[in-house]
Amino acid sequence: MAFDVTVECQRGDRTITAEFASDAGLTALFGPSGAGKTSVLNMVAGLLRPDAGRIAVGGRVLFDARARIALPARHRRAGYVFQDGRLFPHMRVRDNLTYGWNLAAPADRWMDLAEATRFLGIGPLLDRWPRTLSGGEAQRVAIGRALLSAPRFLLMDEPLASLDRARRTEIIEVIERIRDDLKLPILYVSHDREEVERLAKTIVPIG
Repeated sequence: MAFDVTVECQRGDRTITAEFASDAGLTALFGPSGAGKTSVLNMVAGLLRPDAGRIAVGGRVLFDARARIALPARHRRAGYVFQDGRLFPHMRVRDNLTYGWNLAAPADRWMDLAEATRFLGIGPLLDRWPRTLSGGEAQRVAIGRALLSAPRFLLMDEPLASLDRARRTEIIEVIERIRDDLKLPILYVSHDREEVERLAKTIVPIG
């Protein structure tokens, strides 16, 4: 079982709930903007604590309210790809990529810089600054940074939302390669039905 999630969290006057179990591949949280999809993603990441429930990924329990288990985010080994990339503007691409790799325990690393740049086709970008990258280039770098952090799974929050159609197609193909070649479990947020129907093995309605 890749993702096994049952959570409840009060956010202001709203109660966000989700319950799903999925096998390997890409699992999409699908629903309108403001439905709570990113909040569910953040609960899995350890950035938002549920009020109740249980979260397990690949059989490893990350949170269990009854058992009083709540692993810190840094111990969950989640690679997070944000909608806007969130690259460090004061670091060149090379240093953005190796940031997570340097923090990861050596025994946990399963991809190095050379492998990531080959896989993503970003070798020519290594000495550039984030401000000089196109939207598609920046998102490839953000995905590379996540892969180099030695993740057990990826969390992707609307990674195509800020891209034009041509760049969207490029990044979808990258995500498909991660899903099919690297076989890394992915929890993916989107409000685009065409997108999730192409990418997801399991679609979870939220909201």
